[in-house]
Amino acid sequence: MQSNTDTRFLEEVDVLTATASSCQLIVWNDEVNTFEWVIETLMEVCGHNFEQAEQCSLFIHFKGKYAVKQGDYDHLKPMCEAILERGINATVEETVS
Repeated sequence: MQSNTDTRFLEEVDVLTATASSCQLIVWNDEVNTFEWVIETLMEVCGHNFEQAEQCSLFIHFKGKYAVKQGDYDHLKPMCEAILERGINATVEETVS
C-alpha cells in the first residue's frame, strides 16, 4: 500500500495596497463674496455645472464651510490656490476616516 505524502496547503493572505490619501477642497463662508462670485468660481475652477455650484454655495453659506471637491492633494492644491486668488477662503484637508 502506498501512502500519499503530497500535502498541499491553501493559505489566505491579506494584502495591503498603498493608496493616495483622499483629501477635500473646503470652501469657507465669509461676509464679503457674493453668491454669484462663488458660483462662477466653482464653475470655472472646479468644473461644476451651475446647479452643483449653486448647491455648494448654499451649503457654504448655511453651514459655514463645504467640501466642494474630493481627490488627492496634488490635484486639489492648484484649485485651492486659484480660489484663494479670487479672494475666497479655501483649504485642502485630509479626509478623516
